[in-house]
Amino acid sequence: MKIVYMGTPRFAVPALRALHAAGHEIAGVVTRIDKPAGRGKVLTPPAVKIAALELGLSVLQPKRVREPAFVETLRSLAPEAIVVAAYGQILPKDILALPRYGCINIHASLLPAYRGAAPINWAIINGEAETGITVMQMDEGMDTGAILSQDRLTIAREDTAGSLTEKMAILGAAMIVDALPRIQAGALPPHGQDHSRATLAPLLKKEDGRIDWTLPAAKIADRVRGFSPWPGAFTLLDGKLVKVLEARAAEGTAEPGAVLHGDTGALLAGTGKGLLLITTLQPEGKKPMPSAEFLRGHTISGKKFSGPVPPPRHQDTK
Repeated sequence: MKIVYMGTPRFAVPALRALHAAGHEIAGVVTRIDKPAGRGKVLTPPAVKIAALELGLSVLQPKRVREPAFVETLRSLAPEAIVVAAYGQILPKDILALPRYGCINIHASLLPAYRGAAPINWAIINGEAETGITVMQMDEGMDTGAILSQDRLTIAREDTAGSLTEKMAILGAAMIVDALPRIQAGALPPHGQDHSRATLAPLLKKEDGRIDWTLPAAKIADRVRGFSPWPGAFTLLDGKLVKVLEARAAEGTAEPGAVLHGDTGALLAGTGKGLLLITTLQPEGKKPMPSAEFLRGHTISGKKFSGPVPPPRHQDTK
């Protein structure tokens, strides 16, 4: 099939490579513009652009997909289908109607659950036991189109958003390679979503990572995993930033935020319900370290993790 591929982050790379390896004619790869990254704010290309150039594919980077000139460029490429994976913009009607087989999205949730920009993060944050990939026919809404195929994936207790993204990307790549010839043959009929069951997965903000110590320990532990690697879970101790990198819920009780030195040298913190056992953290200006190493260099008696608590954005579904 002759396709145009649209995607931006690492999640979208395996599907691009798989479609290329499967022999589809990729007439163009559309991705977001290069952006400054890192402390030095160096202009950095998206992961999909890097992969596309490695494969010798033509790359398009419109600032906005609604620009008439870009729509005409797409029309001139005459794709039979446009495949989309975490591109980052909602496609206008002119583009949706352009290819014969429509615009087909690889979405990282079991729709209608977790519509939006951060479905992998919010599935972990909400303590879900499983998630999955939906291959869907796009419409003008945000992840509201008809479902073509779905496959489930178990969320391991040690999964972070980063590790789960890698697993989901591989699953999505296999599913889109399987789906395209079936779509072309008319053997994968779409079926509408139950919109009454829809939940949202809004774009994450840096402030979402600030730990609310009044939440239960299990909920905080899920948020630590769901916010890894970005925006990261963080708090303040003695007015300095501390990133909590790995943690799990533990038995016990203490005032929310109270820092405790466990009997076995563990670093514990009080929460709204239970204790949070912190195993790895990163003090401001230092490298990540085990909690035992942190405790050797800090006196924590009587101290509390603190900082302003943000407005709730838990998006709980349970």
